[in-house]
Amino acid sequence: MELLQKATGVVQQLTEAGLALLGFGVVAQLLFGATVPFLKVDVIGSVVDVTNQLGSEGLVGLVAVWVLAHIISKK
Repeated sequence: MELLQKATGVVQQLTEAGLALLGFGVVAQLLFGATVPFLKVDVIGSVVDVTNQLGSEGLVGLVAVWVLAHIISKK
């Protein structure tokens, strides 16, 4: 049981780190424009693409967004 708790903690920390990096990428692109020298990926474009894909899926997309929001906001 202790191993499962450790694994869950690691996954949670990795998720939080990923969200922090995503937020950093969005802020960097807002400040420096689409061509940020140290980012090779269009972060805002990727977020918009994922949002559009989920939105075009109708109810399934809404459920997926709800699940993701619940996972992210759970502490």
